[in-house]
Amino acid sequence: MAKEKKDGGFVETIKTVFWALLIAGIFRTLFFQPFWIPTGSMKDTLLIGDFLFVNKMAYGYSQYSCPFAMCPIPGRILGSEPETGDVVVFRHPTLGSDYVKRLIGKPGDQIQVQDGVLFINGEEATQVPAGTYEEIYRAQGRFGTFPLCSNAPVGQGGTCVKERFIETLPNGVEHSILNVADGRLDNTNVFTVPEGHYFFMGDNRDNSTDSRVSQRANGVGFVPEELLLGRVDRVIFSAAGKRLLFFWTWRGDRFFEKIE
Repeated sequence: MAKEKKDGGFVETIKTVFWALLIAGIFRTLFFQPFWIPTGSMKDTLLIGDFLFVNKMAYGYSQYSCPFAMCPIPGRILGSEPETGDVVVFRHPTLGSDYVKRLIGKPGDQIQVQDGVLFINGEEATQVPAGTYEEIYRAQGRFGTFPLCSNAPVGQGGTCVKERFIETLPNGVEHSILNVADGRLDNTNVFTVPEGHYFFMGDNRDNSTDSRVSQRANGVGFVPEELLLGRVDRVIFSAAGKRLLFFWTWRGDRFFEKIE
């Protein structure tokens, strides 16, 4: 009798775990996917250690909406058109990892950067100086990366400074961007975004692997629409240390921070 009761309890535990995993999988696939920011390419909009949920309802669903790209969905269904300026999580076209960047170009758009200034279809995205962005020069996040500084060289523990601007896209979206120094990606050829693809850039313009560099050169290139996973709307909470569970490193001013 005791053995039957024990066996029954084990089966019930298995059932509970199964249903819990199934519900979590459905929630993650259809509604919100957790995402942890591992790099500084979107500073100061997103910081290393920000934890957020990706709104997967924003652009509909594709094969890549499911874990391990297992959704039997051809193309994209129930989708709506993303807007220029959205902060988007997408699957890298060749590496298979998830990236987060700002959507700059939609199908048919012409994108160019001249002297660090963005142009979309020949229209300038104006930049207004907004002071500086300062952070401590030290290893950041689980990868232990050091920030780039416009006042380099900076000793460990010193103040790392970047120029900060408010950029206004042609559709009126305003957001912060950072500048470290003049670099090779501050002047580009004209990119014409193919049908069914999108063009992305990081807000930390001199420290971002994005669509300005082709996939053959280890960049992102143009991103097919089926690889869009969802839109980032808010930071849930943020940790400045190597692990989210290190509560003493949590950034109190970033709880439920709205993303612009």
